[in-house]
Formats: sequence, C-alpha cells, structure tokens
Amino acid sequence: MTRSARVLVVEDDVEIAGALRRSLALEGYDVELAGDGLAALARAETYEPDAVVLDIGLPKLDGVEVCRRLRERGDVPILMLTARDGVETRVEGLDSGADDYLVKPFERAELLARVRALLRRRPPRGAASLVVGDLRLNPDRHEAVRSERVLDLTSREFELLEHFMRNERLVVSRESLLEEVWGYAPFSETNTVD
Repeated sequence: MTRSARVLVVEDDVEIAGALRRSLALEGYDVELAGDGLAALARAETYEPDAVVLDIGLPKLDGVEVCRRLRERGDVPILMLTARDGVETRVEGLDSGADDYLVKPFERAELLARVRALLRRRPPRGAASLVVGDLRLNPDRHEAVRSERVLDLTSREFELLEHFMRNERLVVSRESLLEEVWGYAPFSETNTVD
C-alpha cells in the first residue's frame, strides 16, 4: 500500500492553517501543521514531509530563514504562501530556496494544483542515483557529483540537471521544461526558458 504524500503547512494564522489542512486532507494528503518557524524546523525533522507550504511572516523565525534551513537539509519542495506580493519579496523567497510562490488571497484550486506540481517533480523516496558519464545525481540527498567533486547547485539548477539526466538522449522540449521543472501549465505564455 502506498502512503499518502505528507504536506507540512507552516502558518501562524490558525484560521488559514485550518482551511489549508482541510483542503489538503480532502485531496488525500497527510497534513501536519506548525505555527512558527522553530516548530516548522523541528516538525520537518521528525515528520519528513514530501512538500512544505510555508508562510513568510512567522513568529520566532521568518519563513525565508526557515526555507534556507530546510534547503540546507535536503530537497523537499517548498511553496511560499504569503500576502507579500512585491517582486523583491517574491525573488527573495525563490532565491532562499522556495520552488514556487503563491500570493494570498489565493484560489483553493490553484493551491492544490501547485502542490500537485511540486509533488510530481519530486522523485520518490529511495530513488536510485542517476549516472551519466562521470556525473552522478542523488535525488534523496539533493547532491550532484562530477569527477568526485560535489557541485554547488541551486534548487532550480538541480531540478534542471535531474530532468536532463532522466531524459538522457532525448530532445527536451520547452513545454517539458516549463511543466516538469517550473510547474507551469501546458503551453503557458511565458518566456522563462527562452
């Protein structure tokens, strides 16, 4: 029997946290809550989530710092969920290691679609390392090694490298990159990879 995907929701607003828990649970996810940044880090250690929905404005430790620390530990997909919608804030969230960013207020359907996209891009736990030539990629440890040297990659660079290695000897389309790496809907009107 396959276990439900685990989603850690980090939100200090009790009402929003409850609504997120209900929405995700109705979709079949196993959901845990954390109400501040320190609790989020502790819970992530023991719960081992498959994805994290993370607010930026948190007590004790803000979401950007939580994101950085989670990213240091591994490659869990992170969706920033916050009322802060300025470009600088979005860039800071993504540069801190978030995989996606959603501004409040949001539509439930879009949140669920973004969580599904994050989980689609994540390799199954215990996935075998990928090897192409002298390049080895370990999805579980979020580690890339070439000629016995560990490569320092951002989350996006790691996802791109993994996508190319999983599609070795194939022509990778723009649409494939947008869907599988960036999480965009098919045939999105964006120049992200152009």
